Amino acid sequence: MFDHDDRSQVVLPLVKSFCEKSFKADESVLTSLSLHLGKLCHGLQGLFTQEQQIWFLEFYKKLCRLGLHQENGHNDNQIQNIELEKKYSMVRKHCAYNFPAMVVFVGVKNFHIELYATFFCLCHDPDMSVRHSMALGFCEVCKLLGSNVYLIHKELVALLQDDSLEVLDGLIDQLPETLELMTSGGDNSGLDNKLMIVPDLVPALTSAEQRVASNLKWRSHEKLLQKFSCLPHIISSDQIYYRFLHRMFTIILSNNVLPVQKAASRTLCIFLRYNRKQEQRHEIIQKLVEQLGQGKSYWNRQRFLDTCEYIMEFFSKSFFCKYFYLSVLELTSDPVANVRMKVCYMLPKLKSTLKLPADKHLLQQLELCVRKLLCQEKDRDVLAVVKRTVLELDRMEISIDAFQKRFFEKDLLDQEKEREEHLLLEMEQIEKEKQQSEARSSNEKTYDRKRRDSKTGSALPKSLPTVISNSSSGTQTVVSRESKKSKLIRSQSFSSHVMHPKHSSLDKTNKSNSVIGVGKNVLLPFVEDSLKVRTSSASASVAFPGAATTSSRVTANAAEQKANGSKEAQARKLSLKKQETQSL
Repeated sequence: MFDHDDRSQVVLPLVKSFCEKSFKADESVLTSLSLHLGKLCHGLQGLFTQEQQIWFLEFYKKLCRLGLHQENGHNDNQIQNIELEKKYSMVRKHCAYNFPAMVVFVGVKNFHIELYATFFCLCHDPDMSVRHSMALGFCEVCKLLGSNVYLIHKELVALLQDDSLEVLDGLIDQLPETLELMTSGGDNSGLDNKLMIVPDLVPALTSAEQRVASNLKWRSHEKLLQKFSCLPHIISSDQIYYRFLHRMFTIILSNNVLPVQKAASRTLCIFLRYNRKQEQRHEIIQKLVEQLGQGKSYWNRQRFLDTCEYIMEFFSKSFFCKYFYLSVLELTSDPVANVRMKVCYMLPKLKSTLKLPADKHLLQQLELCVRKLLCQEKDRDVLAVVKRTVLELDRMEISIDAFQKRFFEKDLLDQEKEREEHLLLEMEQIEKEKQQSEARSSNEKTYDRKRRDSKTGSALPKSLPTVISNSSSGTQTVVSRESKKSKLIRSQSFSSHVMHPKHSSLDKTNKSNSVIGVGKNVLLPFVEDSLKVRTSSASASVAFPGAATTSSRVTANAAEQKANGSKEAQARKLSLKKQETQSL
């Protein structure tokens, strides 16, 4: 209705002056203004200067704190007035309602600096209606924040753990979308944010369910259990199995409200559908058959039939026929008429799950049970249902393994379900192989580490023989030098005088004995060193005194031989002089 100049020069100053005067006017004016403030800021966006934008933002923050502290010059007596408190809480409630518009007004980049403190205060407001209004708009705020949604995950946990069920009701309607936004963390966020948020989120969800279950508002409980069916897309199958799945069993077995039990059984079937471990799936199926299908209470057996209907909806025909078909047929002979009647109503659905020729034996079992019911059923109501069901079964056609035009769409859907089930099994097998390969690689790493450690440990004793061999080589060199010296002394002593033929043999024997003795004394330490490789260096040093004693012995023998030779020479000279004198 107005052009840009009129809006910037007339409307905007008028709105600002009205906001300034509203605190001085009646509180009902603030109530109306707080309700439309988001629309005003959003409609006038683009006209604000930076100062004007800051002023309107501060005005909104002031309204969000109204009544919590002594604001705007009101004294304690006015705040204690109940009527005034109600008006102030209504203003804060309207501020909570307008919070998404203010996020757009401020911008996502400035949210943490400008609006997070206000968001925190509104989520923890003492008035329940304010927190309820924040819970209603929480999903919208998550959408606006995008990749910065991780900033408010603590407030989501706080609202899930709120004491008031009205606050939780405000979250439940859009809980799947909110959880998906929170755990994915927007388009630009990675897995780290998800792992950081989920540990706080799972206990908050379980405590919220327990609080709703302890209350008489069974519709809220039913709605929450239905919304839990989104959890396979939010958290892992192990977390669902250990934290939620057994709780669904407990609700089915113990809760007295039929809609709540049906909601729990439906959610349990969805959990089973997306469970990625075959052992856990088999355990769940066994519990369903034993505790519900074969339970003592007819009420539990009826809930088993309800669960089987959900399984036919979510799973493939082959899956149902493999695990549940015969268990349902067994209930045609149940002692309670209501259970038999419920089975009779399900017979056409049972026949529609069969495929010929693979399920021919199951078709024969179905026909046998129908004949028994026609022949042996005594209850009038059950018998009437059986007769109507027989006519319907006769008109039904069983699908064959090959596609038929009549069942083409249904067969395509069933084939898609079966393909997804096989894909889950393949994914489980891949995960097992991956875990085995990781375990094998870790074992190999530990083995290599141990072998490396053993090598480094064995390197120390192996270094000892090298030292010993070096020392032994040193002894060899010393001893060889001593033996050379002894040989040189011996040769000098033998060459210094002429050998007498009588003493030549004796000297030879002495020479051979002395050489043999030296050889024995020198070689023995090396034999011992070569045999005892890992002995200490002290044992190797024993060779030195042995070599010293042998060399001293050799020098002593040489000196004795030299002295003997000089005496013999003197005796010969004397004998020659005597002969000369006699001849003269």
